[in-house]
Amino acid sequence: MARTSPFQFMQQVRSEVSKIIWPTRRELLVTTAMVFLMATLASVFFFLVDKVIQFGLTSLLNYL
Repeated sequence: MARTSPFQFMQQVRSEVSKIIWPTRRELLVTTAMVFLMATLASVFFFLVDKVIQFGLTSLLNYL
């Protein structure tokens, strides 16, 4: 495997970094909001499922 000099390496890095397509501010804000929304919905869902299971187990154990 051929070794590259530090200068060639830096040129290659600069070339690859220039290919990156950075998101716009609007895209960044929308995707961040969606992540927070989905995390909130998931936490509410699992909270409700936990409460249903807790209610069921409590009812079952009090019945016995």
